[in-house]
Amino acid sequence: MDRPEITDEMRRAQADFHALVDRATPDALHRRTNGTRWTNQQLLWHMVFGYLIVRTLMPLVHLLGRLGWSRCFAATLNALQRPFHLVNYAGSAAGSLLLPPRRMAAVMDTTINALIRRLDAETPAQLTLTMHFPTRWDPYFQPTMSVLDVYHYGTEHYDHHHRQLTLS
Repeated sequence: MDRPEITDEMRRAQADFHALVDRATPDALHRRTNGTRWTNQQLLWHMVFGYLIVRTLMPLVHLLGRLGWSRCFAATLNALQRPFHLVNYAGSAAGSLLLPPRRMAAVMDTTINALIRRLDAETPAQLTLTMHFPTRWDPYFQPTMSVLDVYHYGTEHYDHHHRQLTLS
């Protein structure tokens, strides 16, 4: 993937999220999803949270990519996978209680817009920085990912969970 494709896919996810929120009924939001323990509303928050994670990861990927210390970091995070999964589940369950879907959409807009601004400002050398990732945390984390891969990850995560929604 290249920079324009990643921008386009983030914009697509952003528009799609708004469409999901616009057509979601209260009953549909409280319905269980396909393949998770979350409701649709909880999973919608988790989908937004994926982009928030990308935004949070960027300084770390830049720093560890330059320093070359990411292998130990990823190994440590892999060792902590069980607590991570519990926190990940509980965080999405709690987050959906704090933010109604329309507010989630606003957070999605702010986050995607910030990611695209940052992506546009990245130099070609910055986009190729790499770090090791905890592959036990997420099926879309690869053993080594570039800055560009991390930008793409947000939409991979979004699309994966979109398929699990049962809104319609």
